[in-house]
Amino acid sequence: MALLVTSWSNGVQSVPKDYIMPPERRAGDFVTISKDIPVINLQNDRVINHGVPDEMMADMRVLYDEFFNMPVEDKLGVYAEKFGKGCTLYTSGMNYAKEDVHYWKDTLKHPCHPLEEHTPSWPEKPTRYREEVGKYSIEVRKMGFKILELIAEGLGLNKGHFEEVGREQSMAINHYPPCPDPSLAMGIGGHTDPNLITFLQQDHYGLQIQKDGQWMGIEPIPNAFVVNLGYQLQIISNGKLKSAEHRGVLNSTASRTSIVTFFAPNPTLPLVVEPAKELVTSTTPQVFKSYLYNEFLAEYLAFIRKPGPRNGTPLDPYRI
Repeated sequence: MALLVTSWSNGVQSVPKDYIMPPERRAGDFVTISKDIPVINLQNDRVINHGVPDEMMADMRVLYDEFFNMPVEDKLGVYAEKFGKGCTLYTSGMNYAKEDVHYWKDTLKHPCHPLEEHTPSWPEKPTRYREEVGKYSIEVRKMGFKILELIAEGLGLNKGHFEEVGREQSMAINHYPPCPDPSLAMGIGGHTDPNLITFLQQDHYGLQIQKDGQWMGIEPIPNAFVVNLGYQLQIISNGKLKSAEHRGVLNSTASRTSIVTFFAPNPTLPLVVEPAKELVTSTTPQVFKSYLYNEFLAEYLAFIRKPGPRNGTPLDPYRI
């Protein structure tokens, strides 16, 4: 538990050496801050009037601020030193012990659907956690499938096309305490999501996306969700939709918490993912291979855990 950034970072005057990123992995000094994300490319979008009550979103911000600031002993039941299945509170990346440098971040993650199966493993404190997060996850699920139906119809597919590949729902709550020198450390490095679609609720600036080879900061809009398209949507759309690389940067004055909900195929099933047949024609040939999602996920995780510089993307082996 002493590894959690929230357990030792309050009042520190300098960044510990094992949190100092090499220069090529730092955020850099100048990033354009944007209030507008282009809707036309659907790489990232922001959703308002989405059906999740504003009061519920505000309650989530209060709840997670309370959770991450609870005494260490109140979080022991869900803590682990590396990313694992089920409900887990961990720090930095997926395996702290094997990292050469750490991210300035603590994360609580857990599955959400079906609720009756997963809520018993969720945190017991704050005492309202299971009830409030359960209600929130139901509302986000409604919103998520509504948006997936709109995307399907926009692609010319049956509106229920994504039901099976979006059945799994999970949450990751990333907490980034204030950092004495944000130019040296990172909240989370650049990455693209392996799942179908992601919804992010953020309270302070920190999210950046890559657009046209440049990093662009996304200014939060109150009670809005940022939508990130995952690799599975890029593949099923036969490349019509693109998954954008994104990262999280830090600040020196305030903590930031992002509440992230993922929709994905069930990784325990032998589910085949491939470009929708309706989108493959003589003029728009198939650009991605068919594959089993659980195999894709295993290869994705192996790619992002690989030490040192990475060449290409996890998507490259699946291109035709």
